[in-house]
Amino acid sequence: MANILQNLQIIILNSNILVLKKRIQAFAQLGAYLRSSDHSGDFFLEQIELRNPWYTRENVNLQLRTIGENLQPDKLTDWLSGVPDQPVDKTVGLILAGNLPLVGFHDIMCVLLTGFKASIKTSSEDAGLTHYVVEKLIELEPAFAEKIELVEQLKQFDLVIATGSNNSARYFDYYFGKYPHIIRKNRNSVAILSGDETPEELHALGRDIFDYFGMGCRSVSKLFVPQSYPLERLLDQLEPFAPIAGHTKYRNNYDFNKSLYLINKDPHLDNGFLLLREHSALSSPLAVVHYEVYGDLQQLSAELQSFSEDIQLVVTNCSIDTGDIPQFALGDAQRPGLNDYADNVNTLDFLIKNQ
Repeated sequence: MANILQNLQIIILNSNILVLKKRIQAFAQLGAYLRSSDHSGDFFLEQIELRNPWYTRENVNLQLRTIGENLQPDKLTDWLSGVPDQPVDKTVGLILAGNLPLVGFHDIMCVLLTGFKASIKTSSEDAGLTHYVVEKLIELEPAFAEKIELVEQLKQFDLVIATGSNNSARYFDYYFGKYPHIIRKNRNSVAILSGDETPEELHALGRDIFDYFGMGCRSVSKLFVPQSYPLERLLDQLEPFAPIAGHTKYRNNYDFNKSLYLINKDPHLDNGFLLLREHSALSSPLAVVHYEVYGDLQQLSAELQSFSEDIQLVVTNCSIDTGDIPQFALGDAQRPGLNDYADNVNTLDFLIKNQ
């Protein structure tokens, strides 16, 4: 009898391992699909910019490629090495932002790969893109159909992961505070320059500023530069990004902020598609990047760590201690890996602790 029970336990354990492997395989297949082409000819993706003008094909394809690069078998297996092989009968309510294409995909992935059900409330700005990718995942692994529900309002859930503005975070905390939760607020990203950057590095910084029109929490909205830094040189190196001014909504923001600065006689630099303004605030208006002069990297390190909860990440090639604030090389802000969690809160750990 003991041998029968032992064999039964082994069968159950192996079954759970296969379930996890099957999930990994499905996401790896999704990754291969996302990496496979530019998806030209896909009617849904061809039309998505009509539903949300900020979701340009260039930005959507960039996000699809970035996600696809992470969804490779070895990367997924290493990342999930600490996930227990056990069934989970709980639902996670997900409230997703819509400022970027598929900005909430990492949360969906964490929930499904740890065995939870996902009750997903997408943003009104999502333009159906999350549904599009979820349907592809279900096509690859039909068992996920019972694990995913897209809803207009969260009703049945055991845990909550919600992303929004500072104002909506207060609302989320009021309604969901009694459940295990992750509630994310506004954050901004900054760049620290030394003055020794190569032209290639400054061009890479342009991606951190302009990818997704600078609308993400990983977008650089503030520069810290040394005294006598040649800002005009930086603007010259950003010239290849000038076509962004052809986007109507971006251009409207640029024109509005430029007019405001001219009327108020606020000093600023202007290269025709980006405004640089000296200002202490981390957050800057669209088409504007704030800058601030620093005198000492050690002092700057202490300053940044004093308001680390407002900073998503730092991009720099300087040698500086940023404490718990993640650092990335110039150009890599919008290319997070699987272990790069929003607000530096490990989503996998949160889910595992609440299984």
